[in-house]
Amino acid sequence: MSHTVEKIGGTSMSQYAAVRDNVIVGQREADELYNRVFVVSAYGGMTDKLLEAKKGGKPGVYALFAGSENEGEWREALAEVREAMLAINETLFESGALLQQANAYIEERISEAERCLNDLDRLCQHGHFELEGQLLTVREMLASLGEAHSAWNMTHLLQRDGIAARMVDLSGWRADSALPLDEHIQEAFNDVDLSKELAIVTGYAHCEEGLMATFDRGYSEMTFSRIAVITKAREAVIHKEYHLSSADPRVVDEEKVVPIGRTNYDVADQLANLGMEAIHPRAAKGLRQNDIPLRVKNTFEPEHSGTLITRDYVSDSPCVEIIAGKQVVYAVELFDQEMVGDVHSYDQGFLALVKKLKAKIITKDLNANTITMYLGTNLKTVKRIIRELESAYPKAELTYRKVAIVSAIGSDMQVPGMLAKTVSALAESNISVLAMHQSMRQVDMQFVINEDDYNKAIQSLHRCLVEPHNHGLAICAA
Repeated sequence: MSHTVEKIGGTSMSQYAAVRDNVIVGQREADELYNRVFVVSAYGGMTDKLLEAKKGGKPGVYALFAGSENEGEWREALAEVREAMLAINETLFESGALLQQANAYIEERISEAERCLNDLDRLCQHGHFELEGQLLTVREMLASLGEAHSAWNMTHLLQRDGIAARMVDLSGWRADSALPLDEHIQEAFNDVDLSKELAIVTGYAHCEEGLMATFDRGYSEMTFSRIAVITKAREAVIHKEYHLSSADPRVVDEEKVVPIGRTNYDVADQLANLGMEAIHPRAAKGLRQNDIPLRVKNTFEPEHSGTLITRDYVSDSPCVEIIAGKQVVYAVELFDQEMVGDVHSYDQGFLALVKKLKAKIITKDLNANTITMYLGTNLKTVKRIIRELESAYPKAELTYRKVAIVSAIGSDMQVPGMLAKTVSALAESNISVLAMHQSMRQVDMQFVINEDDYNKAIQSLHRCLVEPHNHGLAICAA
């Protein structure tokens, strides 16, 4: 039997008993436990402590080491990480030899990381060495601590519970050199017998390419994807703490949302663009090219088949599958009368600036003399973009405002009158549409609205486009 490669998210990892009972064992017989690879994330919130908070940006060890003038701050943050990791160990292991081993393992890693940071800190006090050139390596080293911690714990907890588990450590700790990612994975799996042992793999993989340089916090999904491709998996599975559903249950009544049973990678890309990733688009690329299906499952509802994402799926009849959106978006508008007939050069300059400052483009629109970029970034970056545009185009008028974007998404939405119906639904809720976009691919419609109308717009579109169909347990069950 061909194997599956499965990824367990951080929130799920924090509940070992649920993962063991719902994901690892479930209703399986003893001979059905194997032929599976599990790529594990750090425990919920741990990577925030090691790097910086994903929401809100509160600095962790890395951010304090990179930017704080007070050397003691990063050391205090690392001490808090140590304390948090040991506290997790206390909840998972009974007192005794296994707890001592778990603590010794992570203590050694944290101590080595602290020595590295101390040495680098001293070295960079000399004028010939610059900290900036080492920061990406520091970021990767710190990130690896989270996955090494959770992978070691998961492996030994499963062994304790009678399951043949084996840790596959891709973190490159003490490695003499970095291999290309695919070669590193191949080498790590050369002597793993998937028919007899569960492979528990670190979500972070040390490699020549440097995953964080391209994927940053999405690195574990790239590791997961490449393992599925290199080992020729039958299916890739992501276990999350929630279903991939027709809307965010925190915005729409939980009883009204419905899981998405089937969809395609094109829809997954649209969700990722709004920051609601089923999987990082670059990670999905390998799965799509190798025709490996991706299944997204709810850890806490193991009997539900989840959402199956494939390359070629198209709904039997045109419909909206998901109402999604992004609440914090900045619309940056460049108007210049001299743009007429030369839109492309203005567009290229605007795009180059946005790329340089690492602001994410959600969408954009343009006409003869105006370009508007809708950016997922912070106000500080927006103001810097405005200053540089003013310098590059001194005759232009530049404005920005905070807006929200809501989107109706589906694998096939070629329904006559769908656009008019959607706009009417928003109008009935007294929501003004500031701008809208619909591509010829007919997989999504985007509406730019006032930020304060976001929740009401999501609820209105879900009520109009999804709820009347009474889909039941899933939209096109897998």
